Amino acid sequence: MSDDPDRPPTDPWSTVDDLWKWLEADQPVGGREGLLLRILKLSEEVGEVAEAVIGATGQNPRKGVTHTWDDVQAELCDVVITAMVALRTLTPEAREVFGRHLARVAGRSLGE
Repeated sequence: MSDDPDRPPTDPWSTVDDLWKWLEADQPVGGREGLLLRILKLSEEVGEVAEAVIGATGQNPRKGVTHTWDDVQAELCDVVITAMVALRTLTPEAREVFGRHLARVAGRSLGE
């Protein structure tokens, strides 16, 4: 990983592997249940995106504006990271699985 936290890593999948190893080393629940809980973490992160959007738009009249669009960006990044780590938990070939899937989606959406 980079020594500068504001500079993105050259290979995000290396960082995902590091995060996965860190989580695997100290997981309170393992096996199938641990896998399911890691995937469910995505729901929590998506909820935080919703909370940030509601806060950025002031949609809760009791609270008003509580977040910024930068907060929404950060929460969306957390969703992506959590999904990448969950995919890595399912398969050590996460990079290849994601690459193939992205290519299929792009081909279907953008044309071959």
